[in-house]
This record gives sequence, C-alpha cells and structure tokens, in this order.
Amino acid sequence: MDIDDQINIEHILFLDRECRVCGKTKNLIEDYYLTRKGRGAFPSAYSYECKECTIKRVTDNRISNKILDKWEYPDW
Repeated sequence: MDIDDQINIEHILFLDRECRVCGKTKNLIEDYYLTRKGRGAFPSAYSYECKECTIKRVTDNRISNKILDKWEYPDW
C-alpha cells in the first residue's frame, strides 16, 4: 500500500473557504486575497473575506468628492 494513494493534496490544503461577509463557499486560491507573503501554502495566509466582498467594502468606504465639496473653512 502506497502512502501517495491514501493522501490527496486536498486533505492537506483547504481548497474551499466560507466568506465571513457573504457566507458563500468559494475556492481559497482563486477567490481570496493572499495576505502574507511566502506563506501561500497555508490556508491562514489567505483573507477570510472574498475578493468580491473586499472590492465592494473598499468602494463603499471610499471618500467621494461630494464630501469634499461640502467642506467649508471653519468659522473660529
């Protein structure tokens, strides 16, 4: 009995992860950002928020020009 037949790469690496924001299960390597350099082999090196949710969060929280237009010099 060969050990290579018993162990698959999927048993060592977690290939799917559930996003903490949207709750969908997605592919770890393709759908999550790598957060730590040099540790790409470990599942803990990937974020817990999928790429789609990260992009949505960043664009929603970005400062728009509308806020800067309403700014007035303080009247001290």
